[in-house]
Amino acid sequence: MHEILLNVESKETRYAVLKNGSLYDLIIERKKNRLLAGNVFRGRVTNILHNIQSAFIDINEGENGFIHISDIIENTQKFQEMFEMDFDWDMENAKVKARQRKETDISKILKNDQPVLVQIVKEPIGTKGARLTSNISLPGRYLVLLPNTPHRGVSRKIEDAASRDRLKKLIRAFEMPKDMGLICRTASVNATPEMLIQEATELLNVWQGIVDGFNKSSKPTCLFEESDLIKRAVLTAVDKKFDRILVDDYATYQRCKRIYASYTGEHNLKIELYRDKTPMFERFNVENDIEKALKRKIWLPSGGYLFFDRTEAMYTIDVNSGRSTHQSGTSDVEEALVRINMEAAEEIARQLRIRNVGGLVICDFIDMRSRKNQRRVLDRLKEAMKDDSAKCTILGMSEFGLVEMTRQRSRESLTQTIFTQCPYCNGSGLIKSHESISIEIERSLKKLINQQQQFGLKVVLHPQFDHYLAHQDKDHLRKFAQKLNAELRFDVDDNLHLNEFQFFSTVNGKKLEA
Repeated sequence: MHEILLNVESKETRYAVLKNGSLYDLIIERKKNRLLAGNVFRGRVTNILHNIQSAFIDINEGENGFIHISDIIENTQKFQEMFEMDFDWDMENAKVKARQRKETDISKILKNDQPVLVQIVKEPIGTKGARLTSNISLPGRYLVLLPNTPHRGVSRKIEDAASRDRLKKLIRAFEMPKDMGLICRTASVNATPEMLIQEATELLNVWQGIVDGFNKSSKPTCLFEESDLIKRAVLTAVDKKFDRILVDDYATYQRCKRIYASYTGEHNLKIELYRDKTPMFERFNVENDIEKALKRKIWLPSGGYLFFDRTEAMYTIDVNSGRSTHQSGTSDVEEALVRINMEAAEEIARQLRIRNVGGLVICDFIDMRSRKNQRRVLDRLKEAMKDDSAKCTILGMSEFGLVEMTRQRSRESLTQTIFTQCPYCNGSGLIKSHESISIEIERSLKKLINQQQQFGLKVVLHPQFDHYLAHQDKDHLRKFAQKLNAELRFDVDDNLHLNEFQFFSTVNGKKLEA
């Protein structure tokens, strides 16, 4: 059974996909970081970077957006990434456009303070602004309108040759304004010519509204908003033939019913209001899965475990046998390790979706001697990643059991959405040991006495660290001060960081800087 759970709160909407009762995918949207990909803006050029042929654009959404010259002249690859599919393109002028891209300088296209019409193709993440394009695309249910790109094509996901030919002929026969293009999406297979013509007309009207808004506005502003999370949930359920959508908010439930009313003939989808007193995500064990996804260590059913670590450059996932035990009668150790790796491959794919990990990912599987077994694990990983909505590229397994892969970074990860950097450890996950701080206090004490001639001193500590010193080094520090003809007192302040200590003069009460 495939179903979508929509948990709606005042400041947050959570979208969870369950497959046979297990959490398969998760999106958390908050008001401060609502999904922006697909939105069209009137922007203003704030800075041009000649050395990398790029520009920063103010779109009035926090950090300035970023646009590269390749996103101005030609954007075929970005279209493929945005719509999670490949297209057949009519690319007769491809070589000419490639030459234009090499020869054109961005300063000939954009000037500072120039108003521009742009669309977000990648969400702003952390301190990085949104990635922008001037090659606008307006997606509908069956078609995608390309207002300033003349391509007309059909999704390669439509495998039936007859259907592809029919759709190609149909959209090429459409009377469209010059230099505008159309793409037939997968859902267009079951659409009638009248339905396609109606949607193409609606998309052209939307585009005209965007142009009018651009001409009327005088500052950076949003001119068009892509479908929000609720509408996307309904369309996903219809497209992928899910069994049910369960909603715990009455107003959202009614909205889902209204959206679905247009697609009742395509799929018999149940939309239900959740009425139990137990919170919905708790009832379906989603809350526990979210908590697990926020931890570095994930246990596997066999007793093995995964260890997730994030660096500036990549994510690393380490597979360990842990407390895995062989079943009685199992003598083939290699096969036992393969089974753990197979389990790990399935869970890695699931965790990448739930955590929304993007960028470079390195998976360190347990070493296997047989190349055949390495291929089995690699094939399992590829199969598990096949239905991921984010574009993934998986390379082969190295002789050390490492698999390199990339996953499209579409929005903030689960960790970035829920957590903020620790002000104590600054994101390292580590603080100094008590022994290290004790050594620093002795060093500072020596400096204050010898260099600043301070002979009456008080050191203020965190209570927990003071407790440690009481059993370890207080007497030593007092005697050390006495040898230098100084007196040292101790005091506590629970507002201090565990690693922080402050020196004061007992003569005038002033704070001392060592």
